[in-house]
Amino acid sequence: MSVARRATGWSASLAVALAGVVVLSAGIGPVAVPAGTAFKAVLEAVAVPTLAGGEFAWRHPFEFSLRESHRAIVMRIRLPRILLGALVGFALGAAGTVMQGFFRNPMADPSIIGVSSGAAVGAVASIVAPAAVPFGLGLEPAAFAGALLTAFGVYAIATENGRTPVATLLLAGVAVQTFLGAVTSFLLLQSGESMRRVVYWLMGHLDNAGWADFVPVAGVPLLPLFVLGCFLVLLAYARDLNVMLLGEEEAAGLGIEVERTKRLLLAVSAVVTGAGVAVSGVIGFVGLIVPHVMRLVVGPDHRILLPTAALAGSAFLVAADTAARSAPQELPVGIVTAAVGAPFFLFLLRKRRVHEL
Repeated sequence: MSVARRATGWSASLAVALAGVVVLSAGIGPVAVPAGTAFKAVLEAVAVPTLAGGEFAWRHPFEFSLRESHRAIVMRIRLPRILLGALVGFALGAAGTVMQGFFRNPMADPSIIGVSSGAAVGAVASIVAPAAVPFGLGLEPAAFAGALLTAFGVYAIATENGRTPVATLLLAGVAVQTFLGAVTSFLLLQSGESMRRVVYWLMGHLDNAGWADFVPVAGVPLLPLFVLGCFLVLLAYARDLNVMLLGEEEAAGLGIEVERTKRLLLAVSAVVTGAGVAVSGVIGFVGLIVPHVMRLVVGPDHRILLPTAALAGSAFLVAADTAARSAPQELPVGIVTAAVGAPFFLFLLRKRRVHEL
């Protein structure tokens, strides 16, 4: 079977699974919504872009007779959170796949070059000392800026004479993460009454999701389009990433512009990870475990692995957040992903299913 057919088949199957998880999640909560009603409410949220009278607008092609209370619960409360979880999981799954392939290291994840640590410093600083944050950036912009500055700072530290050795980049990322962890701890000590908010953000959460996360400017869903655009760039370089698994010298011999490809993959992965972390806090193990599992299922070809890991990341994070908000006391989703991810990773180690790339 051709690569295109395998990628399409696996992606379609996972997309159907993701849709099923979304519908089930929409019906689960303190107030149960029947599955059929949840499905119809989710369909009502589907919007199609149209041009009416020369003006751009979104049209909803589906409309059903539903109890207003059920519609409000799904549309206003649960669905924005579910969609944000799917989007963040998609970003982390894709970025984790690229990082593991880039470093040829099954322990790599999206935060390996300090993106999450930088976002944490930016977010905590905006909460604890907002006057010290340049340009008066709010929490999410400050987190995003911190993520990008850290990623590009690590790259600059590791680059010498136009070359960026992978081992140097990895060590620089570890050192910067450790330093930024100390900065975050110091800010945490100074947080006073803001400590609860800071700790909650650091644990990862999706409970502040709203439709404004998806349609903030002129009716255009900027965040989903941004993540999708980054993903398409990464997917365009999936073949190059396959070749780079052979080693940098072999890849250069086969016509790959190694340093240019490394810069692009690092930059796009850092940007998409920073966007996800900025809106959700630090959510661990999604970008580590999901690529592992999908590599065992579909193989190491990134033309297939990248889209499947992204979709599986979406489904996993939506399911984890559903479990988090269904607990007797709502939990940050980062606790659930860590509680599930760590034992599963140890299971893979014991079964010797964690392979070198």
